[in-house]
Amino acid sequence: MKPEQKLYAKVKKYIPEISWNRLENNSLLGTPDLLGYNNSGHFFTVELKVCKGNKIRFSPHQIAFHVKHPHNTFIIAEALGPGTVKLFRGSRIMELDACGFKLDACCLGLDACRLMLQELGA
Repeated sequence: MKPEQKLYAKVKKYIPEISWNRLENNSLLGTPDLLGYNNSGHFFTVELKVCKGNKIRFSPHQIAFHVKHPHNTFIIAEALGPGTVKLFRGSRIMELDACGFKLDACCLGLDACRLMLQELGA
């Protein structure tokens, strides 16, 4: 299993209250990995990223998507090794691309991610 597939399995396991749909899209490059729907009836997208060091790699298409759609978009990144998981708002993708994993996140850990994503639109 690839690292991002393992991260998806963790997200599904630790955040089961969200209805997750994995997006496999070869037509629209840059489309995030997941479409989420919470109990408040709120849709949002999540890009999954796994990094070995500080640098998080984004394609130009992924950056363009988040720049064009700054609301209700998120990035969940995990650092290999310590297994630290952070949630970033998609509107911060340019900072995230420049600063990497050390950028302050809006949530640290899957429990905090779960709480925030459940509260969207409430």
